[in-house]
Amino acid sequence: MIDLGAIRSNVESLADHAGSAQVMAVVKADAYGHGLLPSARAALAGGATWLGTAQVSEALALRAAGIGPEQARILTWLYAPGAPLRALVEADVDVSVASPWAIEEAAAAARAAGRPARVHLKVDTGLGRNGILPDQLPAALDAALRAEAEGVLRVVGVWSHFAFADEPDHPTVRRQAEVFDEAVRTSEAAGARFEVRHLANSAATLTNPRVHYDLVRPGLAVYGLSPVPQLGSPDRYGLTPAMTLEAELATVKHVPEGQGVSYAHAYTTPGSTILGVVPLGYADGIPRHASGALPERPGGPVLVGGPIDEAGGIDGTGRVLHVAGRVCMDQFVLDLGPYAAEQAGDVVTLFGPGAGLARGGAPTAEDWAQAAGTISYEITTRLGARVPRVYVGGPSDGPTAEPAPGAPGTSGGTGSRGHAGPAAPHDHRDHDQEWLS
Repeated sequence: MIDLGAIRSNVESLADHAGSAQVMAVVKADAYGHGLLPSARAALAGGATWLGTAQVSEALALRAAGIGPEQARILTWLYAPGAPLRALVEADVDVSVASPWAIEEAAAAARAAGRPARVHLKVDTGLGRNGILPDQLPAALDAALRAEAEGVLRVVGVWSHFAFADEPDHPTVRRQAEVFDEAVRTSEAAGARFEVRHLANSAATLTNPRVHYDLVRPGLAVYGLSPVPQLGSPDRYGLTPAMTLEAELATVKHVPEGQGVSYAHAYTTPGSTILGVVPLGYADGIPRHASGALPERPGGPVLVGGPIDEAGGIDGTGRVLHVAGRVCMDQFVLDLGPYAAEQAGDVVTLFGPGAGLARGGAPTAEDWAQAAGTISYEITTRLGARVPRVYVGGPSDGPTAEPAPGAPGTSGGTGSRGHAGPAAPHDHRDHDQEWLS
């Protein structure tokens, strides 16, 4: 289930953190698994004035869905030579240029389109990834500004990306900001007149006002997850997780003591008990690294027997269990305990807007990240096409089911299985269509 109201509220909170800077909501990777178009519209409703995508196809999909330049500027930044830059220019999408060949191809695309391309110079200030190195910036500026004088480019932005923004006191954070400032001075001395300078991602938006400049680029925080979990949970920053992942138990059965569970019997029942099969697996994005071998290695946490309460806690009937044994391609198993009352069809919650295990609350995406040895970004982003997204919090009442292509319930589906929220009545779907399209 995706709470669009939470996304809207999160962007409002991020705008407060950003001060005078504009907000670019980063919606790459299908909006971190939340759904590109619904999330983009919710972010704009919350006050974002820019949208950011990694891939060209994502940017073009936003424009094709009717999100025009009068609603939001869009920046896209990751492509190889030969990418369809002309289509971006014609769609009035801003393009990042991170190398001399990109400047040349953006200019060529603009000539073909018959209109100037809006470009942002990407400077590598220390991440060591994409971008123009500072000693190569003068030559890149010369090429870009010559194309601007020709009328084929408009150099509207300059930007970079942090290596350690989630560690605000790391010395590279200050150093990268200094290198960025110098790149801006060099560019302006050469004649560049930028509309926006931008450096801050989610972590820097929340923790480092000095680098907000004209525009901030939150990604993870838009969806209510903390980019600095070691410093504070989402509620500390005014954020609410937008995604709740639920599934219905497929099988519930009694087994004896000593029963091996799942592949390689990494878990063996310590006594007579009841097992429950959850029909979600690594094909759906459940990390195999969150497999469990109690007691030495608990698996991913799952709330059983009760909903998440308003404070993110567990009501009196709920309990948190952990994956028992290996996560399989399509399923994993829970040891429900010898006195479990659960039946097939009962709903369990893998994560949502809980307070988190450390505070005695319901499990969160961060708890799953800890169980799998990864980051919460990966937990939501990796959820696959077989997991339908059910949207709530849009303009009309009631949830709106929007399965991804090939998901259960669509022509490519394979039948009933785990889902990202309780399926909505089918006749609710049309009410939110304009919001979701």
